[in-house]
Amino acid sequence: MRQLTRPARRGILVVHVVTSVGWLGLTLGLLVLGITGATTASPQTQAAVYRSMKLFGDWLIIPLSLSALVSGLVLSLGTPWGLARHRWVYLKFWLTLGATLASALSLRPALNEAAASVATGDGVAAATSQDLLAAPIVSLSLYVFMTAISVLKPWGLTARGRRHRAARRTAGARTTAGVREAGAPRTPAVHDTGDQPPSTASIADTAKR
Repeated sequence: MRQLTRPARRGILVVHVVTSVGWLGLTLGLLVLGITGATTASPQTQAAVYRSMKLFGDWLIIPLSLSALVSGLVLSLGTPWGLARHRWVYLKFWLTLGATLASALSLRPALNEAAASVATGDGVAAATSQDLLAAPIVSLSLYVFMTAISVLKPWGLTARGRRHRAARRTAGARTTAGVREAGAPRTPAVHDTGDQPPSTASIADTAKR
């Protein structure tokens, strides 16, 4: 992929930060609602909680998770960081992908089930209630961890990253050597054309004759 221009990189970085922070805030809100739904004794409060969670799930979970995933992927491929050159970038990509799939394939069906249960007046099963409490806890821990490694950038290069750096250094050394060689002054070769001034020995031989 071609390297991003500076304005494009900044724009995508803004999108990535905003969607990532929004995803983190959404997860925190879901955690608060999940705790309320699991601990309340009021059927009305429980119904309002799970309807709200379903609303958030329908409108925000997929757009925010996909935006964070895609913008992060574009930033990694379009900048010198690369996708598989640094351990923290590589790990963060797979964690984000896993969280996106889990949100789409596991969390949203559980939210739909809970909302359907309260809509019929049956109440939410204890297992579903616990799942909707555990999911935001795991997700929030994961997002805080990804935020930390994004700031600290730990663990250094991957094997692929080390090979890439070595190749760049070798190419740079060759380029530098070529530039130095091209800029070095050259000593012109002296050819015997008969136009050069006679040497001292030649003058002495002529005088003896």
